[in-house]
Amino acid sequence: MRLANKSAIVTGGASGFGAGIVRKFVAEGARVMIADINGDAAKALADELGALAQQVDVSKAGSVEAMAAAALAAFGSLDILVNNAGVSHLPAPMEDISEADFDRVFAVNIKSVYLTARVLVPHMKANRRGAILNVASTAAVSPRPRLSWYNASKGWMVTATKSMAIELAPLGVRVNAINPVAGETPLLKTFMGGDTPEVRARFLASIPLGRFSTPEDMGNAACFLCSDEASMITGVALEVDGGRVI
Repeated sequence: MRLANKSAIVTGGASGFGAGIVRKFVAEGARVMIADINGDAAKALADELGALAQQVDVSKAGSVEAMAAAALAAFGSLDILVNNAGVSHLPAPMEDISEADFDRVFAVNIKSVYLTARVLVPHMKANRRGAILNVASTAAVSPRPRLSWYNASKGWMVTATKSMAIELAPLGVRVNAINPVAGETPLLKTFMGGDTPEVRARFLASIPLGRFSTPEDMGNAACFLCSDEASMITGVALEVDGGRVI
């Protein structure tokens, strides 16, 4: 029970890597809010695990404020924030990505971290404790062609993680990131530009351990970084990628 007596919000927690993090957190004793734009999926998983569900659009200030208020009302305080919600654009030459797709990637992958920080960092600072985990990507370290603006958004997230960490460390708040490689999530087909045995084989050939990241992999890494076992770790972007960026 490594997260006993801790409370957490996981954005994008109803599916994919987010659901893996939620399952691990609950198994380790945390009280968890599953915050997702898909309210029905969040409720279904929350009902299964005994967690709390909250529909949220992380790109909208009012929705993020409502999420934070609901979590604090339910838990009394918040120990862990996982900024997992993310989107991508389809693979294409950088100049061909539509402005609408760029704006969506910027709003969900970048602005959301600012919005959650604006409403929850003051609470953590006042308590002089907390752990924030940003889910970035190997795309931040080893960008793939034709995913230019997605790559850039995840590079921003790594820099934001380090900036947040250095500012908040004296106040008892740790901030880290994880960099997964692609996995069996709703974004996999988008990343690969299709999902056929040939495309999968080509993608897997770039991962030395020979498999995709799993939600369980992300849950295990997230649990460690958000637990007291990692009390001396802040400002890192941990690659959970089977050697993809070596």
